[in-house]
Amino acid sequence: MAKAIVKKTTTKANYTYAVGRRKTANARVRIYKSASVPGFDGIQLTVNGKPADVYFPGETSKAAYRKPFILTETLTKMSASVVVLGSGKKGQLDATIHGIARALALLDRDAYRATLKTAGLLTRDARAKQRRMIGTGGKSRRTKQSPKR
Repeated sequence: MAKAIVKKTTTKANYTYAVGRRKTANARVRIYKSASVPGFDGIQLTVNGKPADVYFPGETSKAAYRKPFILTETLTKMSASVVVLGSGKKGQLDATIHGIARALALLDRDAYRATLKTAGLLTRDARAKQRRMIGTGGKSRRTKQSPKR
C-alpha cells in the first residue's frame, strides 16, 4: 500500500529569530508581533508544539519564561514559538529564556537590550558537565586509589 504524502501549508508570518543555549540544550525561538502564535489561537508561547504551561509546568517556570516579556513590557503585545532539543527540562527552560531575550534584543536593540542585559538574560550560562579525564577511574575529578604497600 502506497503512503500518501501530505504537505503542510503554512503562512509566512513576520517573525524575529534567535537561538538560546544552556548546557546541551538548544532553543530556536521565533518572536511574532501578534498576541498569539500563528496556528494557536490565544496562546502566547508554544514549546515544541505545546503550550508553555503544559511543557514547563509550575509557577516558578511560568514566572521564568515570562520574565523577558515582563521586563520589556511586551507580555500582551508579542508571542513566541520555541523548538528546544537536548538536555533536561531545567536546561531547556534556561535555553528558552536565553533565546527569547536574544530575539527581543534583536527586535528593538535600543529599547530592550539594556534592560535585558542588566537583568542578566542575554549572557549565556557556559557551565556544563565536566568531561571525563583519562586515568581517573571513570569520573572527572576522582583519583585512582594508590596501593598501600
